[in-house]
Amino acid sequence: AKRLESYQEIDSEDEDSADRQCGSLTHMSKWQGHNCRAVNESLNRKSLNQLSDSYPALGREDGTGDVRHSGRVAFSSPIETDVIPDTELLEKFSQISSHSYRQSEEASSKLALETMYITDFFLALAICNTVVVSVPNQPRQKMRLSSLGRMPIKSLEEIRQMFQRLSVRRLSSSPLPTVKESSESPNSFVRKLSIFRMKLASPALDGDAERAAEPHSADSPENPQVPQELDTMNVAAGCEHNSAASCIELSSSPKLCYEAESPDEAALVHAARAYKCILESRTPDQVTVDFAGLGSLTFQILHILPFDSVRKRMSVVVRHPVSNKVVVYTKGADSVMMDLLRTASEGTNNSEVEQKKIKERTQKHLDDYARRGLRTLCIAKKVLSDAEYAEWLNNHFLAETSIENREELLLESAIRLETELTLLGATGIEDRLQEGVPDTIQALRKAGIKIWMLTGDKRETAVNIAYACKLLEPDDRIFTLKSQSRDACALVMSKILEGIQKNTSAKKKPSHKLGNVSASPSTQAPGFSAGLVIDGRTLEHVLHDSLQNIFLELTEKCQAVVCCRATPLQKSVLVRLVRNKLKAVTLAVGDGANDVSMIQVADTGVGISGQEGMQAVMASDFAISQFRHLRKLLLVHGHWCYTRLTNMVLYFFYKNVAYVNLLFWYQFFCGFSGTSMTDYWILILFNLLFTSLPPIIYGVLDKDVSAEILMQLPQLYMMSQKSVAYLTSAFWITLLDAFYQSLVCFFVPYFTYYGSDIDIFSFGNPINTAALFIILFHLLIECKSVTWIHTVVIVGSILFYFVFTLAFGATCKTFNPRSNPYWIMEKHMTDPVFYLVCLLTICVALLPR
Repeated sequence: AKRLESYQEIDSEDEDSADRQCGSLTHMSKWQGHNCRAVNESLNRKSLNQLSDSYPALGREDGTGDVRHSGRVAFSSPIETDVIPDTELLEKFSQISSHSYRQSEEASSKLALETMYITDFFLALAICNTVVVSVPNQPRQKMRLSSLGRMPIKSLEEIRQMFQRLSVRRLSSSPLPTVKESSESPNSFVRKLSIFRMKLASPALDGDAERAAEPHSADSPENPQVPQELDTMNVAAGCEHNSAASCIELSSSPKLCYEAESPDEAALVHAARAYKCILESRTPDQVTVDFAGLGSLTFQILHILPFDSVRKRMSVVVRHPVSNKVVVYTKGADSVMMDLLRTASEGTNNSEVEQKKIKERTQKHLDDYARRGLRTLCIAKKVLSDAEYAEWLNNHFLAETSIENREELLLESAIRLETELTLLGATGIEDRLQEGVPDTIQALRKAGIKIWMLTGDKRETAVNIAYACKLLEPDDRIFTLKSQSRDACALVMSKILEGIQKNTSAKKKPSHKLGNVSASPSTQAPGFSAGLVIDGRTLEHVLHDSLQNIFLELTEKCQAVVCCRATPLQKSVLVRLVRNKLKAVTLAVGDGANDVSMIQVADTGVGISGQEGMQAVMASDFAISQFRHLRKLLLVHGHWCYTRLTNMVLYFFYKNVAYVNLLFWYQFFCGFSGTSMTDYWILILFNLLFTSLPPIIYGVLDKDVSAEILMQLPQLYMMSQKSVAYLTSAFWITLLDAFYQSLVCFFVPYFTYYGSDIDIFSFGNPINTAALFIILFHLLIECKSVTWIHTVVIVGSILFYFVFTLAFGATCKTFNPRSNPYWIMEKHMTDPVFYLVCLLTICVALLPR
């Protein structure tokens, strides 16, 4: 199970905001750890949580915010876009200017560092993403990873085709400079490479975009005024297609709509917007941000390293228009980001010492966020010189154009860039549960379904969400499996098993006389419930062949299993392990792209459509809009589907055995010559037309229990788990009943007409007619819910049989007097013995049933 968001639940969390201040860098780091929390909920007039213990930075009041949602949002559920920022922090933003920002880069005072960290933190929130910006009167700006530095090349043939198509053969004659050459003139090398990528991948850029890109390539440290002039040019170029009034409105109060691949990115962009750091536009090669105090800044996008499950982070490399330096903004999971930060050693300057303090304080706040169930991210940056960037870009270009081990080389190149980072802050995003999630989890557990929670969140966050959705109860015994080696993992699992067995035996002794009232999905004793929590690093050891059996034995004794920090590959491996080893029917539920592999591996995949996109829905067998609908899908439709399929299978066995045996019994009286006492037309159409539609209606509309009762009593779902309806005994009883009915249907007419001079078809006509009524009335007896549709179909089948036989007997005449079907049904319709034989046969045949 995966945690899901709820946008209708009233937030009643009340946080203390007594004596925290924001006057120094130390306090600023505390704010950055607490106050960048984006809350996802519906656009109603309910109050939001305070962002942290110190600032009510996210809230909602009537009439606040100027964001309007359009129909182009990339996810169906709306998120909170009206944010009330902290007034004290906004006052600091108003004091930030281009001059003060340049001074803060060289100054070492706490105030200057604080100013730079505030600016870079919110710039990272607005830039380090793939959010697409659109305005009501303009088409949306497509975010395409189109440059050579962002679009991996798979083969040399593709490179050759690109050169031919774009007519840039002059660039192919000049090889890439070596690292030594780039160190001599790094700025020129970066400038050439950036132009090469831009022209190679985006030949169809309009004139405005090309004019906006060229001055960036001409930037130099000796000309600091160029970036400012360029900003003005880019703003004017972006508004060229609109009127002057619309440009003024866009600059003063832009009506922007953000479309994101995930709600997390949209929430962070909206949080930055609330603090006057507004993402205005994004193109494949540049992004424009309107920042308070600094004006409209246009960043040249040099490279994008997208998020992947191995690195657990993404990075954006840009050229800062104010400092004219190459800056790497990175955001990712705190478990990996903390290890990539720049460490302070003895004899270092004050900034690195402050970074160490910030790291310690931020880690405390991250742990507190996780205990509250928030999704945490760390934001960091790294400033590169032109020589360092040119050296890295040269190696990265070689990795992209490599034919062998290309993925490994790209991963190494990304890791090489994302080191020695400077921590800017942390964010906590509240991923609220949808309405009805706890009730759904409880109902599924009562139904005997074992639930595992596979998530990429850290342990504290996952446990908090498990408690919130009632996957774990307050009185559950929680066992945490965390070890650094395989042997230690095996030892810990053995000790946990021993502890569970001792508690189980202790609980079973006083209550063994009570009996098994209701089946339990695990082997736990009544009154004792255990939950297992395991992290992603330990999963690597657990999934080894030598530890799989003991791990599965441990999970069988636990009521719930929570796997945190799990990668998409680990999720799929766990589902496959449970399906193959435990021989269990698995169902995987997910709403994001990281759940696709798990959904595809499971026996049944359920995708939830919403803010995470449509990848999970497209890969699933069933699609639902909210997690609470899973309860009805399983407990109601799952139960009905099982009983319908079971009864359909039994009925088809019964119908064929009962009718075919009529021909078998006749062979004893015709010398096993294969002769039939029914005309071949009626014999063929009996299964094809006369008795085909009623079983289909039976299998589609039959309801043994109403939906209301199934929702109120989830325990009824255990019937399908135990295969109560399709037991071996039920199968053989059905076959015996079919044999009995065929005997009655054949021998009652046989003894009635014994010694008479009727022909073969006259003898077979009452047998065939009685068999039709017996098979249809048998179906009517088995139906648990008879509707007007059942009545119409059964009556229609009987009428169609008589109409066909009467028409067939009146038109089809042969010259064989011993087997002539001519006028047989017409004669029997006037014979009282025919009605008596059919009535007696039907009653005797259906009496046991």
